[in-house]
Amino acid sequence: MRSTLQRLKDKMAELWHVADQVARGQAVETLEHEVGELNHIFALLVLGVFVGLPAPPVQLTLELMPEMETELQLMLDKVTAAHDPLGELFSVLGID
Repeated sequence: MRSTLQRLKDKMAELWHVADQVARGQAVETLEHEVGELNHIFALLVLGVFVGLPAPPVQLTLELMPEMETELQLMLDKVTAAHDPLGELFSVLGID
């Protein structure tokens, strides 16, 4: 009887551990998505002049430029790929 209860307890603990890992994984994915969206919003606020939004003061924009390196590179890649959308699709899919 004791061993049956111990095995049941061990199975429940294992199930709890798996459920905890799944919940943590989902929380991390959600936070990563939110951070990405906040980065996009930040880039839009700073570089919004390229899409017709009012520009922030020049001094502020220049001070934030080092933080915008990744977004600027992404923007330049998108502009380059805009002339070849099929090439961008193939590069995303990994087709040679």
